[in-house]
Amino acid sequence: MSDIAPSPHPGMGFKQFVALIAAMMATNALAIDSMLPALPNIGEHLGMANENARQWVITSYLLGFGVAQLVYGSLADRYGRRPVILGGLAVYTIFATLCAFATTFDMLLLARFLCGLGAASTRVLTVSIVRDCYAGRRMAQVMSLVFIVFLSVPILAPSVGQAVMLFASWRWIFGVLAIFGLVVMAWTFFKLPETQHPEDRIPISVRGIGSAFKVALTDRVAMGYTIASALVLSGLFGFLNSAQQVFDQVLHAADIFPLVFAAIAGTMAVSSLLNARIVEKLGMRKVSHWALIGFIGFAGTHAVIAMTDHETLWTFAIMQAGMMFCFGVVMSNFGAIAMEPLGHVAGAAASVQGFITTIGGATAGFVIGQSFNGTVVPLTLGFAGFGLLGLLTVLVTEKGRLFQTGHAASAGSAAH
Repeated sequence: MSDIAPSPHPGMGFKQFVALIAAMMATNALAIDSMLPALPNIGEHLGMANENARQWVITSYLLGFGVAQLVYGSLADRYGRRPVILGGLAVYTIFATLCAFATTFDMLLLARFLCGLGAASTRVLTVSIVRDCYAGRRMAQVMSLVFIVFLSVPILAPSVGQAVMLFASWRWIFGVLAIFGLVVMAWTFFKLPETQHPEDRIPISVRGIGSAFKVALTDRVAMGYTIASALVLSGLFGFLNSAQQVFDQVLHAADIFPLVFAAIAGTMAVSSLLNARIVEKLGMRKVSHWALIGFIGFAGTHAVIAMTDHETLWTFAIMQAGMMFCFGVVMSNFGAIAMEPLGHVAGAAASVQGFITTIGGATAGFVIGQSFNGTVVPLTLGFAGFGLLGLLTVLVTEKGRLFQTGHAASAGSAAH
């Protein structure tokens, strides 16, 4: 028995660890995607007639989710991962409950923002916890397996929202969020040990926080891939903001929205499974760089279809599925590459990276969503344009060389 390496998360098997991390991440996806079919009902009942303005139900949550990530990292680096994630889940659960009792649209948006503040802990802490336990390609493999479970939520969440409204008010969607948050909080409390190494504790001080943030912000590879992630994520947030309107007004298929959305989101789960199988052999950069090029190719083709007025339900579903397949590979690996050089400040790094990707992606995605004009042209151009900017960022980060094994880049980052 002495020859067997100790578990990086004692008390939990590998499968349960992956499942719990996925459940933590799923609190966020469930809070976003289950809302999509309910936006017309929410707007009608709370007096918001402007359809584009209803997109604030998504964006207000994302803004809270992004801003709070700067705080959770420092708290987690000082007090450990476990107490901070439990506190965040408690905030998420409380304000998800308050959303159900909102009497005005403004009140709902405030509660959504505060709910996002709590959910931000899951974005920072899940990455930090995984980085505490694993590194390199093994970390990328773990994140891919987490994504397989996690991405089942976007597949099912719109159907959950639709199903709730068949039997109850849209307010019960928020009740489901609160119940799920409570379950994940209890699971974490009873099963997750502290994963942070004692020697990595960083006191909360201006100097300590500033030092950790400086390391996270000045690492060329980490920041390059973080910015690229935000750019690629912009298109997805634009899609989430306007998806219900696209299916209703452009594709005239609002009744099958959850089904088609599930099929599109399902390709991300498939790509994450494939990534988990091939990333150890081929390397994160080679896999993700080709996936980003594929993403841009699908987006550009879709933009041409939209601009030439040849859009149909089938073309939309196929092109979006192709983009989401590539997106799943890109995000699994970009996140792991960005965290690779920053294990000793994983909490601060996850905070900085989460803030940049979420706020950047949400802001640009909101602009894309607000550009909805009864066609999918703004959406497809958003995907293509931000995808190209993401590729340009990667090229600058890698000094013009794509598809490398990563050893040289990692060495350069460490030397920096």
